[in-house]
Amino acid sequence: MKFVEISKLFSLNKSTYVNLRWIAYIGQIIAILFVEFYLQYNFNYILCISIIFLSVLTNIYLQFLIKDNQINNLISSIYLGFDILQLGTLLYLTGGITNPFIILLIVPSVFSSQYLKIKSSIFLVILTTVTLILLTFYHEELPSPGNLHFHAPDYYISAIPLSIVIGLIFLVYYGVKFGEENRFRKQAYDQIQEIMAKENELLSLGGQAAAAAHSLGTPLSTILLTAKELQKEYAKDKKISKDLDLLVSQSNRCSQILQKLSLNPNIEDEFVRSNISLSEYIQEIVSSFEEISKKKFLVNLDKFKTKIKIHKSVEIIYGLRNFIGNANKFSKDKIEILLESNEKETCIIIKDNGPGFPKDLIDKNKLGEPYIRSKNNNEISKYGFGLGTFIGKTLLERNYASVSFENLGNKDGAMVNIKWQNKDLKTI
Repeated sequence: MKFVEISKLFSLNKSTYVNLRWIAYIGQIIAILFVEFYLQYNFNYILCISIIFLSVLTNIYLQFLIKDNQINNLISSIYLGFDILQLGTLLYLTGGITNPFIILLIVPSVFSSQYLKIKSSIFLVILTTVTLILLTFYHEELPSPGNLHFHAPDYYISAIPLSIVIGLIFLVYYGVKFGEENRFRKQAYDQIQEIMAKENELLSLGGQAAAAAHSLGTPLSTILLTAKELQKEYAKDKKISKDLDLLVSQSNRCSQILQKLSLNPNIEDEFVRSNISLSEYIQEIVSSFEEISKKKFLVNLDKFKTKIKIHKSVEIIYGLRNFIGNANKFSKDKIEILLESNEKETCIIIKDNGPGFPKDLIDKNKLGEPYIRSKNNNEISKYGFGLGTFIGKTLLERNYASVSFENLGNKDGAMVNIKWQNKDLKTI
């Protein structure tokens, strides 16, 4: 399954839902038995127990006969609708809208708003509202001691369902919004994991290459030795001698490549050093962009005094490369990178002379959120969904950095400020 498809799945986890229903049924039975036998408030408790027993059978069916670990949207909606009707029937027998447990009627709808499609949530909200209205006008007496009966003014009785419906709509709306945001974030985090997995695969290839270098060293030496012997033997044959010279030269070249791949400790290899400074991070990344970009990169180290060296991190490399890559993409012709430090903190400031960040996103502090787009039609074609910025910001924040964004005043261009506390930087 592709990572992008995960956020489009709407379902309930069966084991979680089944356990919640068991808890609800046990609570209902305890409440009914407590009121009937301890408080001795007479009501039709046998019918209430029968309704709960029927609901228990549906839960047994769900637990043992439905094999899927994730219940799809349709079945989930049916079961949650049943839960509303089941609880509504119990409330009808025990006072209707005057029963203090009436608030529990909104639970299935709120639950669905986090996990199911918005159509399902709307259906359940309507079903809950209709049930509340019916319970307002049609219900048995609230269980009470002796001949004492609970009476409330009509305006108060009418206000109860109204307040519950308002609360229901409010909670479901926020549930839908938070559920949507959580799915988007999960999709974005899954893509981060996919990217990091690929980066780690590339790093692991270095170790595999070293092992291959050691294994190929002996047969390559044999080939080289044999070629040199043949070179002596056929020195007078110009045609064969020319081919043998080529074979020896290419064998020597392979030897040099394998020597580098073997990561011999006596050979200095900049890529695999475990401890490097942030300036070396930047120099490596900038060098890689200078090979493919015609734009000018200006790295200023005048205010960079720190000598802190940190373990080489794929996350930091990818995060910094992401923001430098964005600056390269949007700049007109120049990217400035300033490194500054003092006794307390270290900063990397990346500036470009491009169009800057979308004003409607930066004003609302939306930058760094996944799957966002500018509402300005003129800018939609320039920018993506903010996923790259989200990934870069998240990876750096995982390594104790704080990342902020701003446009360069009246000038064209954008600035990204990446800041570490030195005490945190030393722990990386």
